[in-house]
Amino acid sequence: MKRLRIAFVPLLRATFDVELAKAMIDTVREQLVVAGFDLDLVIEPVSDLDTAAQIAKDLHNEIYDLMVILQATFADSSMMTTLAETATAPVFLWALPEPWTGGRLRLNSLCGINLAAHALTLRNIKYGYGYGLPDDGEVINKIRSFAQVGALLRKLQSTKFGVVGEHPDGMDSCHLDQVALNKKFGVTVESIPLEVLFTHTRGIKDEQISHIRQGLDQKLANLGDLDPQAVNGTLKVYAALNEIASENGWHGLAVRCWPEFFTELGCAACGAMSMLSDGFSQQVPVPCSCEADINGTLTQFILQTLSGKPAFGTDIVGVDQAANQIALWHCGLAPLSMADPAEQPRATIHSNRQLPLLMDFTLKPGKVTIARISRAVGDLQLVVGEGEMIKNPKPFSGTAGTLRLNITAKSFLDALIHKGLEHHVSMTYGHYAHPLSVLGDWINLPVELLTEKEVVR
Repeated sequence: MKRLRIAFVPLLRATFDVELAKAMIDTVREQLVVAGFDLDLVIEPVSDLDTAAQIAKDLHNEIYDLMVILQATFADSSMMTTLAETATAPVFLWALPEPWTGGRLRLNSLCGINLAAHALTLRNIKYGYGYGLPDDGEVINKIRSFAQVGALLRKLQSTKFGVVGEHPDGMDSCHLDQVALNKKFGVTVESIPLEVLFTHTRGIKDEQISHIRQGLDQKLANLGDLDPQAVNGTLKVYAALNEIASENGWHGLAVRCWPEFFTELGCAACGAMSMLSDGFSQQVPVPCSCEADINGTLTQFILQTLSGKPAFGTDIVGVDQAANQIALWHCGLAPLSMADPAEQPRATIHSNRQLPLLMDFTLKPGKVTIARISRAVGDLQLVVGEGEMIKNPKPFSGTAGTLRLNITAKSFLDALIHKGLEHHVSMTYGHYAHPLSVLGDWINLPVELLTEKEVVR
């Protein structure tokens, strides 16, 4: 992944302990580099409003993911507001604690960001903050979350998605509202009829997919056991979707996957979408949702961007309240990289339609985040939960696994049904509730946290 770029701006006043302040600035800068951030924007300590104004002007033409303003000593709010008012990325204020010695207040850093926070709030300028020494892991992690959101927000502005066909009747949760998604996230959504994809697919020759089949044969235990014509059909769908996405500059797809793929092409779309979401032969994964669920695709894209790993759109198909476990499942479209390494994934047929190609494996154990851009309350909101995929026998055929969330299974079930949440959720490996909460706060998107542990922004 590309390193997160920070504009690091230290502030100080000469009436405080400048020697200590400069030592703190150097140590903070070192710790941010050690943490993996790109600090190639070299900015010397700022002590006056004219310098702050010039830096704000210079930074306006730079691309960065987060502006970190270190209040190395107390200063009035004028420099801070001058920098924050023109920032092109989120702003993070950092105050430094100092020992309570009974002697001189050498930095008075906390009072400085308190004054600045008041000034920014009066101006309706959003900000994050940290209060800790240069090596404080919690502050560094908060900075990482805010920088991730800064990078994500910029990326969303140039992101395009494709919707292939319309969602099936009765799937209200897959409703498309291009205007709302563009207004809230800045993304563009374009649509094509299903027949455009089918025509493209029918034009792909067997020899064009031979290398794809060879590569997939190395990953699946039994690809050769399935109907070769139907398998080739799915691989041609993969090739066609990949070409169409590339030609249109689409970063994700939402596809009407049934019933027409079965009835008109004689194959399943699931395997093709699994391969696209995994980045099988593309440079970058192209997240895919079935049933033309564009909100699911956008959620997967956000999770993929934050985690640097593929995301999976899944159903909740079972809740064991006594064991505190939740069964996640979808026909067979999870990315192959999510397979439990203790078993080799298998090729399979659709359980209802009896046609290939689908993936069949257990989701690997590990920490996960589930999320959903939801419209259950009418306006868009973001539902987020953290938990762990646990080592359990696969609950159902296809791509499936057992989830234990940070709330009880009963509480989750109550939220799912009483709040009328969608039947699709997106999942990626790793915990990202904090950056998702920051994202919601930054774009005024309400966040429903499915957790009993408060996420501090």
